[in-house]
Amino acid sequence: MDRIKAVVFDCDGVMFDTAEVNRLYYNQLLAHFNKPALTDEQFVKVHMFSVKGAVEYLFPEKSGLEDVYDYMKGLKYKDFIRHMVMEPGLKILLDSLKTRGYIRAVATNRTNTMDAVLKAFDLEKSFESVVTAADVENPKPSPDQLLKIMEQFKLKAKELLFIGDSEFDEMAASGAGTAFISFKNPSLTADYHFNAMAQVGALLNL
Repeated sequence: MDRIKAVVFDCDGVMFDTAEVNRLYYNQLLAHFNKPALTDEQFVKVHMFSVKGAVEYLFPEKSGLEDVYDYMKGLKYKDFIRHMVMEPGLKILLDSLKTRGYIRAVATNRTNTMDAVLKAFDLEKSFESVVTAADVENPKPSPDQLLKIMEQFKLKAKELLFIGDSEFDEMAASGAGTAFISFKNPSLTADYHFNAMAQVGALLNL
């Protein structure tokens, strides 16, 4: 850990508990097109996918998805943000990281909703870099987001610590060659398995 210069956070499932908001959002979308609500299996998938990946997964019967995207444009995600729950200790950890000179970043498969989330929770100035699925050619499980952050700050893989909660996060960390913390998911292969932000702080001796 002495080599670590940047700590990178996934959004959904790490920075925030978004189970309820994601389920509400996609269930409303499905209901509009007379499709049943998300199954547990579908929920796990859309939690990991980018929006594009989720829509393609949920509407495999459609040859074109223009009508789905048109309806989504009318869904105001800010109306769903209030259902998100920030992970306890996140702000304390972010402040401590800044004090100690660490680079703080986000690598998320969200696209155009990330800015609104950061603004809603007063986190706009809490990160030196925010990389979404819209900022790279390939979203997670590709390592592109982590590689972009490494390139941006001229970091080596061993200098970056990534915190994620899904198989896609695990695969991205493996592809980039970075250290990986599995957050609240003991089934993943990781360097560390943590359930609280305070454990991340303790690991870095903050």
